Amino acid sequence: MDSILLIEDDLDMQELIQDYLSNYDFEVVAFSKPKEAIEKFKDNLKNYSLVVLDLMLPQMDGFDVCKKLRQLSAIPIIISSARGEVSDKILAFEAGADDYLAKPYEPRELIIRINAILRRTTQQRVQKIGDISIDENKMEVQVDGYEVDLTQIEYDLLLFFLQNKNKILSRELILNTIKGIEYDARYRTIDMHISNLRQKIGDEAKNPKYIKSVWGIGYKFVGV
Repeated sequence: MDSILLIEDDLDMQELIQDYLSNYDFEVVAFSKPKEAIEKFKDNLKNYSLVVLDLMLPQMDGFDVCKKLRQLSAIPIIISSARGEVSDKILAFEAGADDYLAKPYEPRELIIRINAILRRTTQQRVQKIGDISIDENKMEVQVDGYEVDLTQIEYDLLLFFLQNKNKILSRELILNTIKGIEYDARYRTIDMHISNLRQKIGDEAKNPKYIKSVWGIGYKFVGV
């Protein structure tokens, strides 16, 4: 069963969407406060298949919520909002949204959009980068055709690098994103986990094929 993260502060609309999606065998976890939703999402990145997000929210602007979710994951995001101006749609897609539904709309249309996106993303859940193959549905990683045994932290690190390919990721961002990494003042714990990941995927710190160290900042995934 696919799980949908719903962020909607209008409780009547929230209940309507939740009930309708439930009738189509979706599990719905709903929040009215975006900060709570983001914290829950960070703790359960792999539990959700898609996000339905309103834009007019308390605590945070919906565009900022969308950007934050996109920083954390490549999960599909559908904007569900009464703001139907073209400029709003442009901003939403620039923030990382995959689709946009302007209220009011028929709930059936939301189901159709969700199913279409999930079909596409399911087909794309197997990634191949160089000698590395990642099947996100099975949470399996292979290197040169052989399965490698990664810890949860190493697996999350690899996915985070892939989602941010060719971007410089600071140690602080990695620490705040990857659950389970213990804090230490010099970030030695992060370096240890990345060293272990490098060893398992056949990478070398001195001559990196995938994970490049950026002195004084962090790391960048540069796999071809």
